[in-house]
Amino acid sequence: MNAFSGTAVALVTPFSPDNLVDVLALKQLVRRNINAGINYLVVLGTTAETATLSLEDQQLVIKTVVEENQGEVPLVLGLGGNDTAALVTQIKGTNFEHFAAILSVTPYYNRPTQEGLIAHFNAVAKACPIPVIIYNVPLRTGVNMWAKTSIAIAQNNTNIIGIKEACGDMEQVAQLLSAKPEGFLVISGDDATAFQTTLAGGAGVISVIGQAIPEILVKLIYSALNGHDVKMNRLNENLQPLINVLFEEGNPAGIKGLLSLISDFPLGVRLPLLPASSVLLSKLKSELNTLNPMYC
Repeated sequence: MNAFSGTAVALVTPFSPDNLVDVLALKQLVRRNINAGINYLVVLGTTAETATLSLEDQQLVIKTVVEENQGEVPLVLGLGGNDTAALVTQIKGTNFEHFAAILSVTPYYNRPTQEGLIAHFNAVAKACPIPVIIYNVPLRTGVNMWAKTSIAIAQNNTNIIGIKEACGDMEQVAQLLSAKPEGFLVISGDDATAFQTTLAGGAGVISVIGQAIPEILVKLIYSALNGHDVKMNRLNENLQPLINVLFEEGNPAGIKGLLSLISDFPLGVRLPLLPASSVLLSKLKSELNTLNPMYC
């Protein structure tokens, strides 16, 4: 299986009560996911609240994950931005010793054209010495990278090996899967459609919810990659209400709330985000109990 097939999680950054990176909680999160069979980990993605992490915080997160992982699973580093020149400089100055690839999100806020997206990722690919997974998440960035644009980027750059597709539109996913270059990975970035995407020929998922319930996600995606056990349809259907509730107050407030119910994980997020409300926590607990009482 390709190193980037299967189930991955985009790790959150836990914070202590005084709003510092909680190293112990992060180590415990990494260990639990590795022990549950996660195939690879994404460090400093958008779910990690990277926008509010200082450079020192980011280095501490990297150091903590690398030390706990000890080379057991591949690591992917989130490196994206809306200033192409600054991102290229950052890539050229990064030590990739412990990373197998980078995950690079489409430029946010600027709302570039499709041609601008192609030019941006051409520059990223040229600068990056390790494989690149591009990332389309229109709800967060304000721009949707069309399937034909992603395919053009892949055709232009041999070290762009896949896309984390979080458009949530199965028609766009189908367009990607039908026209992608051989070997190019279509990885779901949308928990709600991850099972369907993988069944349709995708390479698996980079998940948010998976870090709280890795045993379930690993089982679900493994089934979709390996012949599809029909019993997994019901599991996927049962998972949808929890996924829907998870994002009611944004990400990562919801996933940290879910983690707190399972493993006494710290709820804290950094402003302008707020922690999960008591209402959301109650909903999460109810859906979690319905899904699998073992977690409550």
